[in-house]
Amino acid sequence: MAKLAKILATYFGLGLSPKAPGTVGSLGTVPVAAGIAYFYGTAGILAFAVIVFFIGVWATHQLIKNQENKDPSMVVIDEVAGQTLSFALVGNLLMGSWENWYLYLIGFALFRLFDIVKMGPVKWADTKIKNAWGVMLDDVFAGCLAAAFLLAVAQFL
Repeated sequence: MAKLAKILATYFGLGLSPKAPGTVGSLGTVPVAAGIAYFYGTAGILAFAVIVFFIGVWATHQLIKNQENKDPSMVVIDEVAGQTLSFALVGNLLMGSWENWYLYLIGFALFRLFDIVKMGPVKWADTKIKNAWGVMLDDVFAGCLAAAFLLAVAQFL
């Protein structure tokens, strides 16, 4: 179980990147999110994000339960959930077409911005919840903020 948890928590090893593992994990999520958005739109994105969230809580808990560091940089499944959520409000604009491909780039940038800056609920989850739920929630909140901003941007483009 520990090996499976590490594979999942590191998003199949992307979190083991020596440089910027969170960015690498987010970047590795975009093609998956694009495929889901193309075929299933918003419903698919939300379903995938919820499934990843709960798998992430389990995998992260398994990985950190005997560690002092409760948010190791190798854990990037939280980025997978958050990055996916960043496309939730524009999922139906992305469904069945690559016409709005630039929304993936903007969504990636917005999610990374909110994940790194950690303001509002992102900061709260990151600083107040010191367990697997907190690891996952700060990125979910960053994804929700990115989704709202991406929707606003999409309205003007």
